[in-house]
Amino acid sequence: METLPRALSLDLDDTLWPIWPSIERAERALDAYLREHCPRTANRFPVHRMRRLREEVAAEHPHLVHDFTRQRLISLQLALERSGDDVSRADEAFEAFFASRNQVEFYPDALAALARLSARWPVAALTNGNADLARIGIDGHFQCFISARDQGHAKPDTPIFLATCERLGLEPAQVLHIGDDPLLDVMGARRAGLRSCWINRKKDSWPLGLPRPDLEFATLAGLADWLESHPDATEPR
Repeated sequence: METLPRALSLDLDDTLWPIWPSIERAERALDAYLREHCPRTANRFPVHRMRRLREEVAAEHPHLVHDFTRQRLISLQLALERSGDDVSRADEAFEAFFASRNQVEFYPDALAALARLSARWPVAALTNGNADLARIGIDGHFQCFISARDQGHAKPDTPIFLATCERLGLEPAQVLHIGDDPLLDVMGARRAGLRSCWINRKKDSWPLGLPRPDLEFATLAGLADWLESHPDATEPR
């Protein structure tokens, strides 16, 4: 990378924290809520069947590929209706899920690295998921939050990356996008004209046939170290 970026765009799920432990914990919290308040739904749709129902909803509503919240609400409404429970409980049931979904467990390096990066560069959160930065307690590190649900486009679609650059007030080539997914993050950023960094925590091999990212590190701390090692990395934001 010949010049340092002027701002950073950062993926959340599986970059700052592993997502599946949070989802599985949230599914258990939802199941506990249903068992207390909607037992017929809990009996008919235990965790594995509720997960299958959500997958069916996603397949039947491809126009909602960018909106995980809406997919899950539709799933809950269907489950309650089919079980003969009160459909108006869907929002409250979703809140039980969502509160737990935002109790994330950060990768060991992630929080400190995020603090280092956000102290020196404007950082945008760019996500296909529905994490709530305020609930998680990290909203102060981000200049802006760009979600697939709000934009109507999900990574790797170009519009969501360009919307991020617009919110940052910069050209795509001035922004470095950081994420864990070779297709959604690296290739999506590349096609939109952003530079890219692959956080390869699992030490996977790069997929054959895909152009490589501009940068690759095993941790977010590794990227912070690299950026800070450059002479102009400490210039004021």
